[in-house]
Amino acid sequence: MRLHHIVLTVIICSSCIACSSLPDLEQRTPSYSVPVSKTQSTRLGQFLSPVLRNSPQSTGIIPLAEAEPSLDARLILINNAQVALDIQYYIWRDDKSGQRLTKAIFRAANRGVKVRLLLDDLHSRDIDEPLQRLNGHPSIEVRLFNPFLPRSSRVLGFITDFPRANRRMHNKSLTVDNQATIVGGRNIGDDYFYRSDGILFADLDVLAIGDVVAKVSSDFDAFWNSNSAYPYELISQSTTPSDSPLFIHQTNIDQPSDLSELLDNDSIIWAETQIVSDSPLKALGKAEPDQLIVHALRKIIGQPKKQLLLVSPYFVPTLSGVKALESIAENGVSISVLTNSFAATDVAVVHSGYAKWRKRLLEADIRLFEMRPGTVGTDTTIYESVETSFSSSASSLHAKTFAVDGQRVFVGSFNFDPRSARLNTELGFVIESPEIASTMADVFIEEVPYSAYEVRLAPSGSLYWLEQNGSHHRRYDTEPGTTWFQRFSAGFFSLLPIDWLL
Repeated sequence: MRLHHIVLTVIICSSCIACSSLPDLEQRTPSYSVPVSKTQSTRLGQFLSPVLRNSPQSTGIIPLAEAEPSLDARLILINNAQVALDIQYYIWRDDKSGQRLTKAIFRAANRGVKVRLLLDDLHSRDIDEPLQRLNGHPSIEVRLFNPFLPRSSRVLGFITDFPRANRRMHNKSLTVDNQATIVGGRNIGDDYFYRSDGILFADLDVLAIGDVVAKVSSDFDAFWNSNSAYPYELISQSTTPSDSPLFIHQTNIDQPSDLSELLDNDSIIWAETQIVSDSPLKALGKAEPDQLIVHALRKIIGQPKKQLLLVSPYFVPTLSGVKALESIAENGVSISVLTNSFAATDVAVVHSGYAKWRKRLLEADIRLFEMRPGTVGTDTTIYESVETSFSSSASSLHAKTFAVDGQRVFVGSFNFDPRSARLNTELGFVIESPEIASTMADVFIEEVPYSAYEVRLAPSGSLYWLEQNGSHHRRYDTEPGTTWFQRFSAGFFSLLPIDWLL
């Protein structure tokens, strides 16, 4: 009888939730980015004007490979904002780095800067208190993308509205005065900027100035005014902000603001840069094929002729992806892939969607490297001599980038997996820069063998993993750093038809 009561309760609750609906957006006021012409007199606009006037290309790029400098870059831009801040992220944590940025945003709003903060709702319930305070400021507006119902339980939200709740906004951008923007793979949190008790991700962002900035702003406007972006006050269950202090960890921490240090002319790489992104309609399952990032990437990148270097923390190629890579390799193109090892990944089930394709990829002469846990940033000669795209103090790969033929590079939020291709919205840049592409190739050749296992195929057809430490090599015949039960679990999940979810 007790079991019947439990089942009945679940059914009733689920039915009630299913009957509930998201708030009406008719009363929501649309807003748009400030035109570039109206921000040229700002501090940032005046600083960049002579730099852009004398530039050989319309867009300048500064790679942000190291973790803490990438946080400082965001703080410097926010601290120099005078008109507008447009901020879009998948994850924003209420830890030291998140609070430093939140404090900088408050200070900007107090200066009269108009702030628009758009966050995916999957993780936003964890930071309701600071979001209440942010949204309560007259110059700050917070919106949540694809919110959960009920807000008190993400699990029930998934159960009652899975097709919608399963689609998330994975975009990451921060744009200041429509003059400069940061786009890339990093979310906001200590895992991405500091050494912490959890996993610290090796990641990559780029800071862009010039023509591409306005295109990022237009893309932000599309998401901000989409039918998936809900004003925070319509979603939040709390009506009164807590009286507890917002800033706990960093009250006395300096807030960097030196533009000349960040935008040193010698560090700017001038390159033709195109934004690639999904339409916000993808979050509703209504985007046309030509509105998807995969369509744009295929069109811009074309067919590699010599070399393809692919870096993706979550690499789930699926059968169609494997066939595409095989076809490229058959044309004589050298292909190398860097992803996380089973021991390094922070999403173990995703590994099962990759592991089952390793043998076939290796048979096509595609080289596979798997990042070793705790090796990124190791103090070795190779790290001292090469400024890398992967070397931050980290234990798990999170960068999403690939280079084609030593000519062009993608940097952004897109993973090489079905979730990025079909479910989540993504954002990135395709940068036509032999300088960046060749540097990435050099780094891949010189550094990756020292921080990753190379997966190889034995004559018997079995896999083995090769670890290189200087002149010493160590061979593993099972996945390094894993238990038999972990390997059994991965094998079990690889048999399930769940690749489309990964």
